[in-house]
Amino acid sequence: MQPALPLTLIAALGLSLAGCGKLGEDKRPKYDGVAFRVSVKPINKKETLANFRVVVKDATRTASGALQAAQHEATRYCIEKYGTSRFDWSNVTIDDDGVYQLKQEKGDGIFTGTCKP
Repeated sequence: MQPALPLTLIAALGLSLAGCGKLGEDKRPKYDGVAFRVSVKPINKKETLANFRVVVKDATRTASGALQAAQHEATRYCIEKYGTSRFDWSNVTIDDDGVYQLKQEKGDGIFTGTCKP
């Protein structure tokens, strides 16, 4: 019975270490290969929930990825508040080359929009 004990301990140790690889895994969706931290809030909730502001942290890593992350959160917000995924951006512009121009504060992308019921 002595040889079975070390094999059991080795197997248990191997299984516990195998589970450690998943602990630090980032569960946020990735846009252009980047997992952004995104927040969305109403601009003035006493007036209306339709007007909202999305902040994408470190948006300078990829402008198109930051816009995709903002669109995802804006869609989720409008569905939650109004039951529709329709919204319009009020501060996103596209230049002649088709590149999105973002409003930024300290490297964070700032997007404002309105849900369309």
